[in-house]
Amino acid sequence: MTDYTTIDFDSLAALSDDEVVTRSFVRDIPLSDGKTLALVTLDNGRDHTRPNTLGPVSLLEYAKTLDALKARASAGEIHAVGVTGKPFILAAGADLTKVAEIPDAETARKMGQLGHYALGKASELGVPSFAFINGLALGGGLEIALNADYRTVDASVPAVALPEVFLGLIPGWGGAYLLPNLIGIENALKVVIENPLKQNRTLKASDVLELGIADALFPAVSFLEDSIRWADGVVSGRIKVKRPNEPGKVERLVKWDVAIGIASKMLKSRIGSVPRSPYIALDLLKAAKNGSKAEAFAREDEALAELIAGDQLQASVYAFNLVQKRAKRPAGAPDTALAKKVTKVGVLGAGYMASQLALLFVRRLRVPVVITDLDQERVDKGVAHITEEIEALLGKGRISPDEANRLKALVTGTTDKADFADCDWVIEAVFEELEIKQNVFAEVEQFVSPEAVLATNTSSLSVEQIGAKLEHPERVVGFHFFTPVAVMPLIEVVKTPHTDDATLSTAMVTAKNLKKNAVITADTPGFVVNRVLAKLLGEAMYAVDNGTSFEVVDEAIAPLGLPMPPSQLLDLVGLKVGAHVLDTHHSAFPDRFYRSENLHKLADYGKLLDKDDKGKVKGFDKGALKLVSGGKNPLTADEILTRLQDGLADEVHRMLEDGVVEAPEDVDLCMLLGAGFPFQMGGVTPYLDRVGASERVFGDTFHHPPIKGVGA
Repeated sequence: MTDYTTIDFDSLAALSDDEVVTRSFVRDIPLSDGKTLALVTLDNGRDHTRPNTLGPVSLLEYAKTLDALKARASAGEIHAVGVTGKPFILAAGADLTKVAEIPDAETARKMGQLGHYALGKASELGVPSFAFINGLALGGGLEIALNADYRTVDASVPAVALPEVFLGLIPGWGGAYLLPNLIGIENALKVVIENPLKQNRTLKASDVLELGIADALFPAVSFLEDSIRWADGVVSGRIKVKRPNEPGKVERLVKWDVAIGIASKMLKSRIGSVPRSPYIALDLLKAAKNGSKAEAFAREDEALAELIAGDQLQASVYAFNLVQKRAKRPAGAPDTALAKKVTKVGVLGAGYMASQLALLFVRRLRVPVVITDLDQERVDKGVAHITEEIEALLGKGRISPDEANRLKALVTGTTDKADFADCDWVIEAVFEELEIKQNVFAEVEQFVSPEAVLATNTSSLSVEQIGAKLEHPERVVGFHFFTPVAVMPLIEVVKTPHTDDATLSTAMVTAKNLKKNAVITADTPGFVVNRVLAKLLGEAMYAVDNGTSFEVVDEAIAPLGLPMPPSQLLDLVGLKVGAHVLDTHHSAFPDRFYRSENLHKLADYGKLLDKDDKGKVKGFDKGALKLVSGGKNPLTADEILTRLQDGLADEVHRMLEDGVVEAPEDVDLCMLLGAGFPFQMGGVTPYLDRVGASERVFGDTFHHPPIKGVGA
């Protein structure tokens, strides 16, 4: 096994001359019976908006600090060591941008080895070690805690996670071995793989305790004092720590491999085979069942070296920076000072989508929300659905009983549009038909103030035309959500030629207050996401109509790494909706978007996939396949993929020339957040550059130089 003490890490430090160093400050804390705990506080000297990060210099100082404490422990000067962070933050792990600058695999391997060398010292001090998780603990920050013997967590901690898989990496400083051996394989799979792939879901303090990552939870007001008192009890033997989720023999013999097998199938069905990091993480978790810690750490070193030196990390960093930076400062957004206050929300419609919107607005804005529909029965059904959803959140412990009662009290239903008179924001989610949307807006305009914003959730219709019958079209804006509304992080904010800056600013601020990322688009068919997906579905149906099997089509498009193949995408959005989307784009751009008569036949038939009682796909419906048979010119998988790549390059290039969005980065942001385009691909425009489609179609690239990643 690797002897980390023989490795020269100075070359890593030389690469980090601009590192914001997280220092390791030590002070002695008296315990009972004359014993002493040495408390290490990690602090980069910045305020809480700049988290502690763990670059080479920071790790080397941490290692040196722990070496000194080990010597003191050996001399009998201290009897325990605790590690905590500056206020509100333990650590946010390595600086991803710096990791992406590592020049080669050997340097990358050293970065993994340095993390193991430094963090691993916490379990080799000769006295008990404690991590007091006082705030944000992500990636290497959580691995600091995992390498300690015991852990406590502050009840107010907002986010604890191992997000590496989401970013094209793996938990490479002990997490892939220590976590499953602490909390069991099923829980570890959730933290290491499942949560990152669910839009980077994080754990709250209560989750950290329940899973067994932390041994004790204390309130924020007295967290450090309580943690030290608890550590004193452990050191003195008064407190015995029990860990119910720690894996036993039965789990290792039976459950472990079964859980890995289930997770592998889940990954293949959800993300395909393009992203590498989830599968490498899965292999590491599988191997963590047996063998020594030293062997496991060596495996993590090799895996980390491979991923850091590979192209997927570069693409992931590009995508990560879009979400972390560009999404926070949206292109073309007016001054936020122009935004109007939203003190009451009106929702036109009471169906499924309208109810989901109403629930989101009441949860995030905490203002009164009124919904309406054609009759009282529909209104009552909509209010009841929202109430059920609030009760479900309460049942899951996501909200308190008091909060549930407040939220339910804020939601009302009516059939009288006069009840919308004091609404500052009205959003419609009625049937996707132009005249219906025009009429509901024209009706409600009679009652609301001229300043009230009228937002439409249309996915394909012209926002300008929806507001054409209004006296004040300047207050109309597109506000296109993606389903499921509570989960998908994107809103396409659609600006018409009439939309004024105050309305646009209100829409952008409202999106932010809803905790969504907003991208401003021009009022054009499909906006961004649906226009790109319409191109994909059109090419898929073109191939099917020419005699290509759905299996070949799905296989052909797999290299894009989308969350699901075209057949499942059609099933998800609905065959009628899919046909409508293609028709809309064909009408707008008949020379570039395909209209499929077979898709209309499938929509009338009502089924494409054969499923079991639980909704699991068993295969294609035989009747559906018979309907679309008869084509005489089947395409090969390579022909389909090339047609799609070139079609996408052409369409995205036209969108940029026409000013649908400001830059290629905005197209990528929309596809990452609205269509689940994988981070490891970087975005659709870098992918099109790498496969040569940009050069083939318009003789240039979207990015200069092209961004590395899969599909070169």
